[in-house]
Amino acid sequence: MVAAAFALGLRNRFRGITVREGLLLRGPAGWAEWSPFAEYTRPEIDSWWTAAVEAATIGFPAPVRDSVPVNVTVPAVDPERAHRIVAASGCRTAKVKVAEPGQAFAEDIARVEAVRDALGPDGRVRVDVNGHWDVDVAVTRLRELARFGLEYAEQPCGTVPELADLRRRLARSGIDVPIAADESIRRSGDPERVVAERAADIAVLKVQPLGGVRRCLELAERLGLPVVVSSALESSVGLAAGVALAAALPDLPYACGLNTATMFTSDVTAEPLVAAGGEIGVRPVAVDRQDGWQAPDGATGEWLARLRDVPGAAEFVRSGGRNLGAPGEEWR
Repeated sequence: MVAAAFALGLRNRFRGITVREGLLLRGPAGWAEWSPFAEYTRPEIDSWWTAAVEAATIGFPAPVRDSVPVNVTVPAVDPERAHRIVAASGCRTAKVKVAEPGQAFAEDIARVEAVRDALGPDGRVRVDVNGHWDVDVAVTRLRELARFGLEYAEQPCGTVPELADLRRRLARSGIDVPIAADESIRRSGDPERVVAERAADIAVLKVQPLGGVRRCLELAERLGLPVVVSSALESSVGLAAGVALAAALPDLPYACGLNTATMFTSDVTAEPLVAAGGEIGVRPVAVDRQDGWQAPDGATGEWLARLRDVPGAAEFVRSGGRNLGAPGEEWR
């Protein structure tokens, strides 16, 4: 069998979920992951499949570095827990979730302050807004958050025109907070518009949503912006693709958001891809055959059903997840 669903518990609620689910694939080049979030549908999930097929059947480009620097990701937790997460991480960069629905801005301030304290004055702090602010709110709140020495703010507003307007207003106001675009690149259908409208200083690239490592490398060259590689909250199998992208980029000026395996209570491998000394080594990931990560009975069929109409996946679905040219032995 070369396909099986996984379910990994999260230590803290993140993106509104407490369990991360997906499908593992095994092909001639190794393991791959297909894990679009439950609310995603076609055609958005098509590029996620393209990325999985690349990983399973072709593999990744040769790296130009043997490890990549990473940040610690801080969910929308209380200040004490945020401090503990950062202090235990060994990372010198932290990405802090803010603008969580139902939380007050005062909670964001307290969380970012705790993270700055944990890192000390030389650490780097970035915030991720996930597009929840309008331009007026973003200007006001980034002015307050700027006192913590932000490395950048990720997707503070939802649209490219808003990001462009925000950058102009921040410059006029003397607020020195660079803008990183995430959703405006991976979900807009027109990532080049970010550059055309001068809407961002930094591009956040995620391998699965953008169709694979090679497509991301091509996009990075077209955009011409500094790149941060981030995860889509994958298992270590999916993270390996992000690490491969970061390792293959000609320049990597920022720490990457790839240390998210630490957010799970378990993983699909006995040797998760986690940071040591603020970096993750470039290496393949082998799935552990032992129980513990498998989703409930029937989940694999449900994931295959989601694939039914995805271009190029029909034969894989008809075979029950057995036609990627994988080695012959059963793995579970």
